[in-house]
Amino acid sequence: MGLSFRGEFDQKVDKKGRMSIPSDFRAVLTDGDPRCPENPLPRLVVLHGPHIKDCLHVYTIEAMEEIEEGIKRLPRGSAERKKASRKILGKSWETEVDKDGRIVLPQRLREQIGLDGLATMTAMGDYFELWDATTYERFEDEDDDDDDVDPLTYLDAPTPPGAG
Repeated sequence: MGLSFRGEFDQKVDKKGRMSIPSDFRAVLTDGDPRCPENPLPRLVVLHGPHIKDCLHVYTIEAMEEIEEGIKRLPRGSAERKKASRKILGKSWETEVDKDGRIVLPQRLREQIGLDGLATMTAMGDYFELWDATTYERFEDEDDDDDDVDPLTYLDAPTPPGAG
């Protein structure tokens, strides 16, 4: 497994949908694109649709290939495979970062999440979420009900050395 997305960044989005991808995130996209470094412009896949609420999910090429392999493991013709294909493959958009470190996010995707002026990109490990900054701020405020909880407690306890 390659690099992981880490951090949170705010980026301006112009009227044409152009936005910079933070250099830390570009490094992960480059690491997760098999055609790099021969082609220095890394690709990414944006997952969208009504099943993803309030944001877009952005994956590296390799992470999306892993997801596609999971879909291929489902039985051909099964309802699960059809649904996963429609909601994941049918609701994905591939693009590449340009030489200036930017992408152009189509208007329909900006409209889906109400993106207007400032985007927040927040790391989720193998992907990152792309939000309208105001929506993300509201989400964070609503999600702050457990601020006194150390998030490390959500993780499984590590296995002691020598055990199992």
